Amino acid sequence: MGTLLKCYKPLFSIRFSLFPNSLHSVQLRTHSFNNPKRRNPIRRCFSSLSPSSQPLINGTTLDKMDGNRQPGSPSSELWLHNTMSKKKELFKSKVEDKVGMYVCGVTAYDLSHIGHARVYVTFDVLYRYLKHLGYEVCYVRNFTDVDDKIIARANELAEDPISLSRQYCDEFIQDMVHLQCLPPSVEPRVSDHMPHIIDMIKQIVDNGYAYRVEGDVFFSVENFPEYGQLSGRKLEDNRAGERVAVDSRKRNPADFALWKASFIRNNVWINCELWEIDTQPTLLKSRTDQAAHGILNVLRNWYIPKTSSRLSAKEGEPFWESPWGPGRPGWHIECSAMSAAYLGYSFDIHGGGMDLVFPHHENEIAQSCAACKQSNVSYWIHNGFVTVDSEKMSKSLGNFFTIREVIDLYHPLALRLFLMGTHYRSPINYSDVLLESASERIFYIYQTLHDCENVLSQHDKGLQESIPPETLNVINKFHNDFSTSMSDDLHTPVVLAALSDPLKTINDLLHTRKGKKQAMRIESVAALEKIIRNVLSVLGLMPTSYSEALQQLREMALKRAKLTEDKILQKIEERSEARKNKDYEKSDAIRKDLAVVGIALMDSPDGTSWRPAIPLPLQEQQVAAT
Repeated sequence: MGTLLKCYKPLFSIRFSLFPNSLHSVQLRTHSFNNPKRRNPIRRCFSSLSPSSQPLINGTTLDKMDGNRQPGSPSSELWLHNTMSKKKELFKSKVEDKVGMYVCGVTAYDLSHIGHARVYVTFDVLYRYLKHLGYEVCYVRNFTDVDDKIIARANELAEDPISLSRQYCDEFIQDMVHLQCLPPSVEPRVSDHMPHIIDMIKQIVDNGYAYRVEGDVFFSVENFPEYGQLSGRKLEDNRAGERVAVDSRKRNPADFALWKASFIRNNVWINCELWEIDTQPTLLKSRTDQAAHGILNVLRNWYIPKTSSRLSAKEGEPFWESPWGPGRPGWHIECSAMSAAYLGYSFDIHGGGMDLVFPHHENEIAQSCAACKQSNVSYWIHNGFVTVDSEKMSKSLGNFFTIREVIDLYHPLALRLFLMGTHYRSPINYSDVLLESASERIFYIYQTLHDCENVLSQHDKGLQESIPPETLNVINKFHNDFSTSMSDDLHTPVVLAALSDPLKTINDLLHTRKGKKQAMRIESVAALEKIIRNVLSVLGLMPTSYSEALQQLREMALKRAKLTEDKILQKIEERSEARKNKDYEKSDAIRKDLAVVGIALMDSPDGTSWRPAIPLPLQEQQVAAT
């Protein structure tokens, strides 16, 4: 078996599991730096594939239609768009049957918005599909719990930054549970990996790619000629980064911080990223006003060289000891160190949102290669933005909706379906009409499968193994659409559209006169339900219970409509009475009033029932837009 690259002074080695069908932990050993007691042992967990069961069709499993898939043996080709090459490439893992994947996680200082949801749903789909193909995946997704935004928020609330971040890490995990994102193999946090980060910075400095200014350490982009290879930017066009203004002490404006000192020198507060100088408690502080920045830079350049060397940690800001003095890491070095810690310097997939291409991932490449010349990531994968009125959704623009806000009104799996309804690399515009459409669609899917469940529960014995050719054709086409589309850079919208035929076939078999007379009707329903269930599982859309999900979807529709079920039942009774009296005008008015708020009435021989639907004004808006 191949081994992952180890280079210079590796943080620690890592081995893939030799047990393809088990879940177990591997203890990792690290080398010490300064105080060994500060380093906690890190546990690394590998999860292996349990291939989703496939329906039996005439005694043949669906996986055999796509080659003789065996656990641990990838079953088909997968093409992924590589941001580095700007084209789709055939996926080939560095270690046979194993995949190492790192996805940049959230900076935990607030509740996550649906732009974050799109990132992690995208890579959850990739994670699930790689496992479905037979790969054993080590999926690493970090938490940034040391950052200026966290410190600023903690200072506003008079809380400890690490404790505050831990709270929002827990909130994020809960959001991921709601969205049915599988837990990664490892979820490292910056605060637990400071020795590894310091070790990597030392390697970069020792290799001549970084320089020290007072207590700060900056990466020298001029010493790395390949800088810009991911983003396609020329060095002269680059900026220092989006989280920090230009520091006159840098050799090049594009140089970025690896380590940021945080100390007091003769009672002058210095923070090397925010550039605050406070000789008096009442001195103006400004992080955004350019004029104030200019004044502070003049003060800094004039005053700092004249101060003595007495140092102490800055109050209210976490710090760690280092060879360059007390401080904390820059944003970019964190992911380089943690990815190397768990996956080595060379691994398969690195992912995140499109906004991370520059500067974050560009800087990660520079740092990792500076620490180890053979550092290499095979595939850089980035998802498109969630937009609002054609602008990127972000906290800084104030145009964001948190995941909690959305799932308070819409089922989490409706949100997941909405996010998967557009190809992951394309922008997706957030709108009520699209969420309503996703909610209506997922209700239809679960209602159809719930009806299957009810019928099949009455015929659990005596079923034949064969099914009619027309049903087999529907199943084969759906299976082929699923495999072809997912293997072509995860085209989830095509798969979701392909659900229509098997769902319609089920409803015909269950509810039409012709369908009810079809030979081997129950066998057809069972086979169709099973393949749909398997596909939904790979997509992360399978609920724990159809009936429970349907009830939740109804309750949320009532909440959006500002109605109670009793009120709807009362309206249904009034409408029935109007129809008996042939007052069709009143009957139609009641139906329309409910349709306006997203409640559709359905008449049948058994009576009238209701279901969630797209509110009538939004339906009209959809028609007008087409």
